[in-house]
Amino acid sequence: MDDVTGKVFVVTGAANGIGRCVAIDLVSRGATVVGADINEVGLAETGHLVADPDRFRFHVLDIADRESVQQFPDLVLADTGHVDGLFNIAGIPQDTQPIAEVSDDRIDLITRVNYFGTVWLTRAFLPHLEKRPDGGVVLITSSLSGLAPFPGAAFYGASKAAVAFFGYGLAQDLRGRKSKVTVTTVLPGTIWTDLVRQTSKSLGTPEALAKNFAMAPEKAASKIIDAALSGRVRAVIGKDAHVFNGARRLSSRLSERMAYAQVGRFVYRRS
Repeated sequence: MDDVTGKVFVVTGAANGIGRCVAIDLVSRGATVVGADINEVGLAETGHLVADPDRFRFHVLDIADRESVQQFPDLVLADTGHVDGLFNIAGIPQDTQPIAEVSDDRIDLITRVNYFGTVWLTRAFLPHLEKRPDGGVVLITSSLSGLAPFPGAAFYGASKAAVAFFGYGLAQDLRGRKSKVTVTTVLPGTIWTDLVRQTSKSLGTPEALAKNFAMAPEKAASKIIDAALSGRVRAVIGKDAHVFNGARRLSSRLSERMAYAQVGRFVYRRS
């Protein structure tokens, strides 16, 4: 899918960060975007930032609420008439804490948003994407934490690893059915968003150093969109993600030790 002019894409997490940048980029390419997020104020701000506000609509949606998610496609279709793609960007972090310190409620919320929310949305929109004559696209967002286990992020990493394998499995299912719908799973590394800024601050990492190490969200968004529109099954984004991906291929122990060396001293020093 090279030309997105006139296409309609749903983008979750569109109120800030990578999701906002993906929405802005898609509109700049000529698409109509339906942004979804729990943050209504942030969605409205995104609407002011896009090149053509008439091609950005938004709905407040809690993707951790299965009933709301199941009703969402009908709301979108009533507004736009059809949907050509779903960009699952929304996600929430885990505070940098050892496993024993994370509350059950937080574990449940991380799992519902990062894994189940993506699964529910994808299953809800898939029948509508299948109806598109030239096929639709599904984007699944995993993480560097889905490549290697980082200290203080066990539940976040587990949710992102799970959603990655959901994406790979769905791609196989659709290939087996000879569907025209493509599924792309992206594994971004460190992207300079408010979330990463806050995490760096909590770990005591100098902001200038962290920002220099991270990829700009606008650049990450462009790479994510290109990967999804080209139908790639898997895309690793960011220098650090490529380093860990290569290390993991050599040895899972090597990638684990690298992750520990990178942030372990900050996490366990505070605990």
